[in-house]
Amino acid sequence: MIGVNMELNENAQIDTSQVDDRRGSGGGGGMGIPIPIGGGRGGIVGIIIAVLVALVGGGFGLNAATNGGGDEQGDNTSLQQKCSADDALQQLDCRNTAYVNSIQAYWQAALPEKFGEQYRPSKTVFFSQGVNTGCGQADSGVGPFYCPADDLVYIDLTFYRVLADQLGAEGEFAQPYVLAHEYGHHVQDLLGTEAQMRRQQQRDPDNANALSVKLELQADCYAGAWAKNATGTADAKGQKIFKSVTEQDIAQAIDTAEKIGDDAISERANRPVNPEEFTHGSSAQRKEWFSRGYDSGDPKSCDTFGGSR
Repeated sequence: MIGVNMELNENAQIDTSQVDDRRGSGGGGGMGIPIPIGGGRGGIVGIIIAVLVALVGGGFGLNAATNGGGDEQGDNTSLQQKCSADDALQQLDCRNTAYVNSIQAYWQAALPEKFGEQYRPSKTVFFSQGVNTGCGQADSGVGPFYCPADDLVYIDLTFYRVLADQLGAEGEFAQPYVLAHEYGHHVQDLLGTEAQMRRQQQRDPDNANALSVKLELQADCYAGAWAKNATGTADAKGQKIFKSVTEQDIAQAIDTAEKIGDDAISERANRPVNPEEFTHGSSAQRKEWFSRGYDSGDPKSCDTFGGSR
């Protein structure tokens, strides 16, 4: 595992029940949305566009208000066997399952403590190529996303190759940052923030993008709060999930946040940088809000809406 500085605890149990493994199920079949993946500049731009929406929590054409049929179930038998083996932490899917375990363990305690609300766990769906969701059909070009209609996080793990190879976010801690961001959207759903933001967008369509930016930056901040507290999370038996998280790990997360800023994506795609079209936030904003969550370790510090919710 090149470049891994954090240390996961090999004695912690990896709870695969928090994952729904649908890889190889053939679900989804793609959404028929034209993404210009091909040779030359068009191929690079297509990949960049895919990454642009990777952390939006909605994806290409996904409608959170539409129940597109997310009742498909995967088969965790293989994953459970793999994640019970001695070399489990060498496996990408098992490590990501451990990250999910840590993120949810954090919110299980933090949500009632900080917001007075009970946390309802959400599964992460591992899929390949395409998947059926409560928000409609999705394919791998969407990147990781959270669907409020079925309360699930979705990810094709091959996304991390795009993140590393095309955007240069190679550090291992980019992966739990991505997942923590998506679970930040789950927290927003539980608190009603996401629904209130959608209503605001309907009332004030001219500010729809600006409101989307605030939602995304808050999810980044929530990810930072988790990262600060990751070493305090434990499995059902009290075993710590992380032995350590280093400053270099946090630097990797910040580097990832910067590289997926709207301005950075536009520049890489040789497109004009137009802040009015931002939906996720600039590189500086994403870095700022992740860092704010990490520095404070308190999700209450993540009010990107400035009390306007």
